[in-house]
Amino acid sequence: MITITPEAVKQLQGFLVEQGTPEAGLRVFVAPGGCSGLQYGMTIEETAEEGDEVIEMEGVRLLVDNFSAMYLEGAQVDYVNSLMGGGFTVHNPNAVASC
Repeated sequence: MITITPEAVKQLQGFLVEQGTPEAGLRVFVAPGGCSGLQYGMTIEETAEEGDEVIEMEGVRLLVDNFSAMYLEGAQVDYVNSLMGGGFTVHNPNAVASC
């Protein structure tokens, strides 16, 4: 199962309220591309698609399609601040290569 850190929950809740979509969820997915063959993506979606895994934690929802779920097992969504700006990121213990 994919998890989300307390900081990411706080940031996601604030973002969803700011956008006027507090009931929406964060879709986390993998797609072909990147230097290791797969890359992570995230979008905000108001409804789950048929076959999605819906993970509700700390008052937010994560939406994961079946294809992505097998790659994201044990992964964690986090929010990081850096000099280049802040954003959501995925920490995946199953990743065998990174850029």
